[in-house]
Amino acid sequence: MKTTSILLTASDIIERYRLSYQTLNYYTNLGLLQVAKRDGHQRLYDGRDVQRNLQAVARLKDEGYPLRLISRMLTQGLSSLEMSLAPQR
Repeated sequence: MKTTSILLTASDIIERYRLSYQTLNYYTNLGLLQVAKRDGHQRLYDGRDVQRNLQAVARLKDEGYPLRLISRMLTQGLSSLEMSLAPQR
């Protein structure tokens, strides 16, 4: 049984996760956040992916990883096991 994902607009993400519009664009351009769908000129993001990726970005940034490396890790499918083994503070 497939569950329906919640789609978030850029405004939703900015408000919910307290990111600036510039940060959201930068993360999207780096591939840290993926646009799931477009509705006219509006970008829509999968809510679960946004939450998972932003948590991973925050954790790995705290560990000193640069955003470009984090982007590569996320886009190359860093397994959830590897993510969970990343040291946490």
